[in-house]
Amino acid sequence: MKRLLAMTVVAGSLVASAALSDESKSLVTVVTTAEPQTQLMAMVLTMQAAKQGATPHVLLCGPAGDIALKSAPDTVTAGQPPMDVSPQKLMMGILKQPGAKIEVCALYLPGKAAKADVLLDGIGVAKPGEMAGALLAADARLSF
Repeated sequence: MKRLLAMTVVAGSLVASAALSDESKSLVTVVTTAEPQTQLMAMVLTMQAAKQGATPHVLLCGPAGDIALKSAPDTVTAGQPPMDVSPQKLMMGILKQPGAKIEVCALYLPGKAAKADVLLDGIGVAKPGEMAGALLAADARLSF
């Protein structure tokens, strides 16, 4: 039985279509946009996939990396309608799901001239080789 998870966002910031089957349980979500509604929708769909049995692995690149900051901008911490939830709050909920992993891309912190201590607890820095492995894993479905 297949369950379909489709994420579509304008301007190529996040465009994906992933089918989750009983055999495939890993969902890799790559978020790059600065647009808070797009970030939130990526988190909503990732959380829904986790609730349906997928193990979420979220990679935050470029402006989306700001979601992972302790001192994050208001755009990622302000609640949005209709549930008054922010991208950062929902991301932290995803982190509590079994096997979940959330990372910023390897270029994000050097690009900000920052160290890993600026990230929220539980958020890591992706290692390119390991991330490539996650993207290529036989049981992985990708969304970016």
